Order: sequence, then C-alpha cells, then structure tokens
Amino acid sequence: MHHRTGPGRAQGRLESLARRIGAGLALSACSGIAAAAAGEPPAPLGIPVEFILFALTLIGVAVLHHYTLQVALAGLAVIALYKLAFTGFKSGPGLAGLATHMHHEWVILTNLLCLLVGFALLSNHFEKSRVPQVLPRFLPDNWKGCFALLAIIFVLSGFLDNIAAALIGGTIAATVFRGKVHIGYLAAIVACSNAGGAGSVVGDTTTTMMWLDGVSPLKVLDAYVAAAVALVVCGIPASLQQQRYAPIMKNEGRHAPVDWVRIGIVAAILVVAIGTMVTVNFRFKHLAGHFPFIGVSVWLVILACAPLRPPQWDLVPGAFKGSIFLLALVTCASLMPVEKLPPASWQSSLALGFISSVFDNIPLTALALKQGGYDWGMLAYAVGFGGSMIWFGSSAGVAISNMYPQAKSVGLWLKHGWHVTVAYVVGFFVMLAVLGWHPDPHYRVKTGAAPDASVPAVQAMRAPVSP
Repeated sequence: MHHRTGPGRAQGRLESLARRIGAGLALSACSGIAAAAAGEPPAPLGIPVEFILFALTLIGVAVLHHYTLQVALAGLAVIALYKLAFTGFKSGPGLAGLATHMHHEWVILTNLLCLLVGFALLSNHFEKSRVPQVLPRFLPDNWKGCFALLAIIFVLSGFLDNIAAALIGGTIAATVFRGKVHIGYLAAIVACSNAGGAGSVVGDTTTTMMWLDGVSPLKVLDAYVAAAVALVVCGIPASLQQQRYAPIMKNEGRHAPVDWVRIGIVAAILVVAIGTMVTVNFRFKHLAGHFPFIGVSVWLVILACAPLRPPQWDLVPGAFKGSIFLLALVTCASLMPVEKLPPASWQSSLALGFISSVFDNIPLTALALKQGGYDWGMLAYAVGFGGSMIWFGSSAGVAISNMYPQAKSVGLWLKHGWHVTVAYVVGFFVMLAVLGWHPDPHYRVKTGAAPDASVPAVQAMRAPVSP
C-alpha cells in the first residue's frame, strides 16, 4: 500500500536520494583516483572501482524509477571518465583506447537498438491482429483455464518480446477475471512471459544479446528444459489462487476477424531476422563484426510491409528512449574488468538468477558474455526467469505493475508469488540434473587475469595491452 505524500515532500526525497547516489559515485571514483595515484590497482576492499560505480548505477536505476535514463547515462559517463583518466581500457589507454573499444562494440549495440525498437512495432502488429481477443474463447471454465492462459503467455513470449507477452496476458486476464486478478497470478504472468522467452533468441532481450554476440540459438534452446518445469511448478499454484479469488469467465462476445496480414508481417520479420543471422554466421562470418546485418534486415522488412499495414510509428520515440537506457547499461557492463569476476560455473549462474531479481538482467548478461565460459542455456534461464522473483526485477514485471498498481509491493509479491522462487530453484536443478553443466568451448573463456582494465594509465602506456 502506498501512502500519499505532497509533491514537494516526494520531490525532496528523490533529490536527497539522488544526491546520496551521486555522492557514492563520486566517493568511489575518488578512492580509485587515490589508488591509481599511488600506482596500485584501484580496488577498495578488493573490489575494482568500476564494479562499485556500476553497482551504484544499478541501485540508482532500481530506486529512481522516474529517472532511469538519466541515472544510466550519468553512470556510464562517470565510469568512462574514470577509466579514461586513470585505468585505461583493454584496447589501450586514453581516447584511443576508448575509441577502439567502441569500435569493437558498435555493431552489437546498433543491432540491439534496431531489434529493440523493431520488436516494439512487431509486438504492436501482433496485438492489432486481434489474436489476443480470440484466444480467451478456447479457455476452460476452471483452474485449468487459468493455467492455459499462462501457457499461452509462455508460448507467445517465445516469438514476441516478453514485455508484449506479459501485457497481452494482463489484458486477457482483465477480461476473463473481470478486473480481479490475484497478485500471485500477476507474478505468474510475469514469470511465464520470462520463462517462455528464456529459450528463444527472439523472445527476450538477454537471449537476443547472446545471439548477436555469436552464441548459437540451439544452445539457448536448452533453457526450455528448466522453463517448462518452472511453468508447471509456478503455474498450477497460481492458477488455483486465481480461481479461488475470482473464477475465470470466458469471453464469448463478438469480435472482429483476425487480421492475417499483420500475422504475416510478424512472421516475415522473424523469418528474415533468423535467416539473416544464419546466413551471416555460417556464410559470411568474417563480416559479422563489421555491419549490423540483423537489425538492418528487420527494419527493411518493417519498411517494405508498411504499405500493407502501417506500423504505429508513435511507439518509436518511447521504444528508442527505453533502448538507449538499456544500451547505456550494456556499455557500462562492457567496460567492467571481468577478469576479476569469479569463474563461470553453475553456482555462479544460479546466483545470477537471484541477483537479476534486484538488478537489471541486461547488464548482467553483458557481463557474462564479456567474461565467457558459461553454459548459455542455463544462463539464459537464470537471468531470464530469475528477475520474476520481484516485480521490478524484469521489464515484464514493471510493465504488469503499471497495468496493476497493486502489484507494486515487494512484500505482497513475495508472499503471494512464493511459487515463482520455488519454480526458479526447481527448474534450475532439474536442468542441471538432466543436461548437466556444459560451458561453450567455442566461446571466449577466461584463462587468467588480464592486466589492462585495472592498471593505471601510466603503466598501460609503458607496456602493450592485451586485446
């Protein structure tokens, strides 16, 4: 329950909190400066300053919900300036090192920007196809109908963005439950949208990042072993909760026919995106790092199909703004000295799932990709599903909570959505038992500490830096 406060008082609290986070960023940077001036690797309490700055940025994002873009960009600026002035980059010190680093990153960042904005239009095409209005006609009139809706969300998330799948599920739920949706069921909607996208490279931003970074879609597909278990473990208790709270009532009202042209556009975008990825990675792999082929191909299809069904162009500014926020966090993650992280293992993958419930899973995935050595299917499930354990742990959770404000309570989410945490753990260990731990041997694997990202710029200029 939220207590009302005057606008001046609320603004004062936000400004005070922002000042504290800013002071923390400045203090951490100063600690690193002092260490660098002493010619030592800057690591207060054994933690590199970059990680402290990154953690403070993520805390700011988690707390200051109305200023997430500003916090992310400020954090990126502080981290970049700190490395620019004192520690150097993997590719070298100073502006030259920063320029080389961004040259290595620009293709994946551009691909990600094109896909995030493009998939927002794709999701809108699917919503306007009127398929979501037709689906409730096929739901049973008991708790199995509640579970069937969760299964539909799970499937939709495999080829739509998990945010879109969650919002479609929330819209259908508002109809079939007459606006009375249990918080435990809302948590399950978020969990199923995240689980359904965990094994698909077009179903979640984290898995799309893996795909763009060279991880095989077949390796990500392994996540469905755990995700399917999580669907059952989480879905059945949530369905029983909802049926007791407000029984399902199918919508038998009249509706306009399905717009199959929009369904064809959705299919065309997905087929071209996957086809481009396969062609580039298997036929022209030497060109993959030089141009954002996948993102550009998606937009070519969107523009080519615009005369048939115009996209909702007014969605682009909001999607672009949200994408810049995510790209800022991804860039922050790319600047981290990952050689200081614990080695990749199933234990660290399990821990990342819990961490993703309080920190955004996008930068966590970027860190894991930079470090290498993970079982990508296991990691995809962990960071994808793990964020469902708290409402603000995933974008789908934030979206559902905006639709149902009563869900914006960590206590109620944990109390009534307890089955999400249980499902995460059970699904993870079932996957571990069935498939085992199989790190990708063809992906970059950390072999030891590198000297570049945590040494002063003066030392970096004296000795060549490993790429």
